[in-house]
Amino acid sequence: MTSHSDLIVRFAEPSDCTVLFELIQGLAEYEKLSDAVTGNAQALKDHLFGEPKYIEAILAEIAGQTVGFALFFHNYSSFLTKPGIYLEDIFVLPEYRRQGIGKALLTKLAKIAVECNCRRLEWSVLDWNISAQTFYRNMGADVLENWRTCRVTEEGLRQLANQ
Repeated sequence: MTSHSDLIVRFAEPSDCTVLFELIQGLAEYEKLSDAVTGNAQALKDHLFGEPKYIEAILAEIAGQTVGFALFFHNYSSFLTKPGIYLEDIFVLPEYRRQGIGKALLTKLAKIAVECNCRRLEWSVLDWNISAQTFYRNMGADVLENWRTCRVTEEGLRQLANQ
């Protein structure tokens, strides 16, 4: 178990984009979706630190090595008329799991949400990832069984926009 004195959770800086993108590639490999990664570290940097700023990220470090991340953006609940945070990705390198790092990332994200007066922290989890679902439930999350993700991408998005 990693002690809290060894673990630092902090906001990403522009110089972190290469290692952050490598972790995103590690997440894609873990989820068996490596072929879905078409972006790059420069685009990530533009979206994290450019104008407009689309996303934010926090990193988990042990002894100067980045071992995990959470990438998120703000959303809004019309029913609550309150802002929220959507956690796009959370990932800890396999060799650093079960050391409290994922919990530290989610805890930091919850603190950010509370500081921003958000009423929700939401994310998706793959149906086959039972260990992640168990972890999230243990952290106090509800896995919403009656909701499905809808997505329109690339050509479908262009077709929809041109209707």
